[in-house]
Amino acid sequence: MKTPNYHDFYQKALIPIGFNDLLALKEFESNNFDSSSTHWLIAIEGEQLPQPKIYFHWKVSIYPSNVDGDFNWKKPFYCSPIMESMDSAHGLACSVVTSSKLDQLSTLNLQEKIS
Repeated sequence: MKTPNYHDFYQKALIPIGFNDLLALKEFESNNFDSSSTHWLIAIEGEQLPQPKIYFHWKVSIYPSNVDGDFNWKKPFYCSPIMESMDSAHGLACSVVTSSKLDQLSTLNLQEKIS
């Protein structure tokens, strides 16, 4: 797995994990559940394209984290498909933030859940 590009990593404010989402997270991580995960870290990540000019595509990632924002970049709960515009990624990130604040992140149809 490639190390993430933290230069183009834009995280939203941490959001406490609600009860329903915490149950889904425990199921997702099964035996590897990290009990220190109390918050969601939602981020927009840039992936540089291999070409002479610097150009990025974007994705939205959701990581379980602790209250201090520590997370394991190798274990995202979700990564979106790549998007050509940061505006599209920002729009998705905002809708994910809203769902997570309503404790409904686990009910979204997250097409590319990591398993």
